Amino acid sequence: MKNLCRIEGIMTKTTKPNTAAQLEERLLTEEEIRAMSDDDYMNPAQLAFFRNRLQELEKELLKNAGETTEHLRETVLVPDPADRATIEEEHALELRTRDRERKLLKKVQQSIAAIDANEYGYCDETGEPIGVPRLIARPTATLSLEAQQRRELKQKLYGD
Repeated sequence: MKNLCRIEGIMTKTTKPNTAAQLEERLLTEEEIRAMSDDDYMNPAQLAFFRNRLQELEKELLKNAGETTEHLRETVLVPDPADRATIEEEHALELRTRDRERKLLKKVQQSIAAIDANEYGYCDETGEPIGVPRLIARPTATLSLEAQQRRELKQKLYGD
């Protein structure tokens, strides 16, 4: 659908995407994803949006891991035991953070593989849609909100 647009006295033609194929050509925004109907759940445009989001997260996690490696290689010899303890504690905290990010990286890669297998966006336990709002908030989610609540309740009652 072509429209004429007047910008500061200049007439230009704009094309608004109105088919799934045209939406696929550009990445959708969160607002556009949320505005889609339930019938459009996990269509190619939504999958492209989530793949891009997951790939950006993967790049960021890998960059952080590289920075940590470089930071830990920079050994500073400090004669004061209190300063040395502070540095060691900072390194331990950084390593714990990277360990959490390593686990998240694995989940991100599994989510990208699920997109490739056309299984992304559906609950591992029930097979029902996880839901766009939940996936926007947590793109690595593998359980619907109800299934996650049941799992957490079971863990609370019976332990790990």
